[in-house]
Formats: sequence, structure tokens, C-alpha cells
Amino acid sequence: MFHKKFIKVVLTILATIIISTGANAQTTPNERQARQMFDKAYNLVFGPQGSRLHYDVNILGLYKTNGTIWYKDKKAKFIENRYLSWTDGVTYYLVDKKKKVVEVHRNDSDDKDQYSKEFKFNPEDYTYNVEAVDEGYQLTLKAKPGKKGMKEIKGIIDRKTYAPKSLKIKVKMIWARIKISDFQSGNIDDSIFIFPKEQYKDYPVVDKRKK
Repeated sequence: MFHKKFIKVVLTILATIIISTGANAQTTPNERQARQMFDKAYNLVFGPQGSRLHYDVNILGLYKTNGTIWYKDKKAKFIENRYLSWTDGVTYYLVDKKKKVVEVHRNDSDDKDQYSKEFKFNPEDYTYNVEAVDEGYQLTLKAKPGKKGMKEIKGIIDRKTYAPKSLKIKVKMIWARIKISDFQSGNIDDSIFIFPKEQYKDYPVVDKRKK
């Protein structure tokens, strides 16, 4: 049985993925096309206009969860059955509804999640490939030799809009499958990233920001 905190790996990938859009020359036309399509899909999700999506996670059928996540610049929010999180780009709040506790971290701190360092994403660490499939286009990213973290990423994007439809992420020998739905790019109000302190005023607060 997988440790339940493994789901934080997936949420970390979704919520803290770090990318630069600098374009280096690729070795084949397919790689160039795949990288260009990847950048367009990325900008729909992580661009300054903001985005929202619903996710359904399945880890080998042994662990399943679902929720909704919002992004805008360095701001993010996600909600699911047990965990809820808000960050305004400076401060990160994580609510554990089971333990009834609020953790507070600096948003730029890797300590806010034990997986943050391991699962940061650098696009230059991967090779790219694209192929047409029934659902749209499949982008396949494979880690270059010696690179740590995610070994392989397969993403399906819409053939016309390039909006993300699903992800498969290989972490060590385990595949996490993420179905994406209700995708919206743009029209994301900044107010949703403000932590609603009044709703959790009875929860003890654990402040883990380093002084």
C-alpha cells in the first residue's frame, strides 16, 4: 500500500512546476515542434492570464483523489477532500481538514513540502516528442541521462486549442495518471488566492516560516 502522502508528489508537480520558456535549438523537426506545442500549452495554464482546472488522480488504481486547482503568476490554490492550499505568491497556507490544522510557509521555501526539491521541473532536462493520437496530440518528455526527478511525462493536449487533457507522470517506477477537465484559461480573479482566515479561525496555526 502506498503511503498516503504520495499524493503530495502529484499535487507538488501540479502546483509548483517551474519552467523557463527559453528556446534552445533541438536536434530534429519533431523535437522543435513538440517543444513549441509544449510552450503553448504551458502558457495556457501558467501564463499571466491565470487558469483553472479539475484533476482526477489515479496511482495504479490503489490511490485515487480529485480536486480543483487555480494558477496565476506565482499565486495558486487547490482544494480536494482533505487538503486545501492557498498562496498569494508570498505566503503559502496548507489546511489539513482531517488533522484540523493550518501550516504556514514562505511560498519560495522548499520546506513547505518534502517533495518540492525533487520534483521541480527544468525543461532543458528533457527530450521532446509529439505524435497524433485519437484524443489530440501526445507530448512525450523523457529525462536525459543522469537527471533526477520525474523520469518521463506524457501529456495529451487538444488538437485545436492545445489545452491540456491528461498527464501520465513516471516517478521512479510508478506511474501517476491525471485526467484534466473543466479547463479555463483567463478570467481568474486575484481574490480567490487570499487565504480565508475566518473560515479556519478555530484551527491551530503552525508557522513554519524561517525567521
